[in-house]
Amino acid sequence: MRFLRLLLASVVLMVSAAGVSAIEPKSGVDYVTLSTPQRAEAGKKIEVIEFFMYSCPHCNALEPLMTEWVKKQGDNIAFRRVHMPFSGPSDPQAHLYLTLEAMGKLDGMHEKIFRAIHVERNRLNKDDAILDFVVKNGIDKAKYLEFSNSFAVQTKMKRAAQLLTAYQLTSAPSIVIDGRYVTSPAQAGRPGQSELTSQQATLQVMDALVAKAQSSKGASAAPVGVKK
Repeated sequence: MRFLRLLLASVVLMVSAAGVSAIEPKSGVDYVTLSTPQRAEAGKKIEVIEFFMYSCPHCNALEPLMTEWVKKQGDNIAFRRVHMPFSGPSDPQAHLYLTLEAMGKLDGMHEKIFRAIHVERNRLNKDDAILDFVVKNGIDKAKYLEFSNSFAVQTKMKRAAQLLTAYQLTSAPSIVIDGRYVTSPAQAGRPGQSELTSQQATLQVMDALVAKAQSSKGASAAPVGVKK
């Protein structure tokens, strides 16, 4: 399943790059330029943050395409995800994401969580259900609870909520580039388009915004897909 999703994502990216002419995205149409940019801490690289939610079907659909896009960008970007805590500072799935991130266990669990929710119909919206799920997937219960209750994770939960306000976000998925530009399939897509077409448009806008941010920094881009 993972191989097929990534294969499809790779094909979509290649078709998108080869079959659609580059169009300069417009602020206020394809993306939003924040009136108060946020500090990006990525050095010479361009910071890209995907704000997502595990329960969001659009985030689930975008996930394999986003994974391939990040690989394609290579060393041009510093990428990270933030789970939007829409239910508040105790949002169970946001807490789950941050706990696994702190434990260094996201690589093995991230896709499993999407699959559990959207394929197996396990909603994972309660702390008890989440704990049962992670233990069944090989995570040590005591260590999970230790990290979950840690000061570092609790602090990041509060910070995630603050970021929603700072970036003026109201929906998922949303992508912030260089602390200044915000786009999404809802923004970059057009009425009547399929979800896949809207996702392709979003990736093209993201390509353009990364290049725009690099230009403003005077940074040279590495060839896409190639490490510097």
